[in-house]
Amino acid sequence: MSDTTALPSNEWRNNALAILRMAEPNTKAQAAAQLYQQRHALQLDTAQTLEPPVPDAPLMPANLALALHTELGRRSPATLQGRAILLHAIVHIEYNAIHLALDAVWRFAGMPNAYYEDWLKVAAEEAQHFQMLRAQLQRMGFDYGDFPAHQGLWTMCEKTKHDILPRMALVPRTLEARGLDATPQIQHKLRNVQAEDAQATALMLDTILREEVGHVAIGNYWYRWLCHQRGLEPVSLYAQLVQEYDAPRPKPPLNLEARRAAGFSEQELDYLQWGA
Repeated sequence: MSDTTALPSNEWRNNALAILRMAEPNTKAQAAAQLYQQRHALQLDTAQTLEPPVPDAPLMPANLALALHTELGRRSPATLQGRAILLHAIVHIEYNAIHLALDAVWRFAGMPNAYYEDWLKVAAEEAQHFQMLRAQLQRMGFDYGDFPAHQGLWTMCEKTKHDILPRMALVPRTLEARGLDATPQIQHKLRNVQAEDAQATALMLDTILREEVGHVAIGNYWYRWLCHQRGLEPVSLYAQLVQEYDAPRPKPPLNLEARRAAGFSEQELDYLQWGA
């Protein structure tokens, strides 16, 4: 899809669902960016309940092998292939992050206009991250689909598809927030490797980390907004949702600076670090 190709619908949320069902990665990424760019020329129907597709999941590239998280081995970033496997995993996370944002747009009706605009923006930025990192992987002599990947991020989307409150609690501010903690550690490993591709990837992750703080902040905002609307206390409710949905705990060390910038309170950070 070129930048001038017409979107399949004249309405935001129908477009988000249609883009989710595209299988070719670059086409999907370009369309997600285009939807955000053209949003003011399109209609937004916040009341319409859209019918889930069958199957109710994003289409993935035909050449991508999906595996369980436990089946994927780790490789040392000291080798070119090891760095390619690491980068491939991040490329896959960014590709699925496009899906998470688009799903948040089409699936949940009845939210304020700002909610849909926020998540369209996230989808567009995740698309840029995907394209930037995929291009880096290609410069290294590999491509998206050369290695297996897992669907941990999407699994939580499936668990929370019936209710926007646990979705906001457990996808952006839980699973995606883990990237705020992991990225500096990945950068440290890459910067210890005296290879041009490692240094270039570490630099790209600076941009991604900065923008991911904003994405997690959006999740925090709408989680608290929903709690307020329903008369619920966000910190104690979050602990209940983590247990109910078997959500993963963050792996230490937490990136406290980034998490504070994303809107986590000190009470929330205490819970995330100590479980109380």
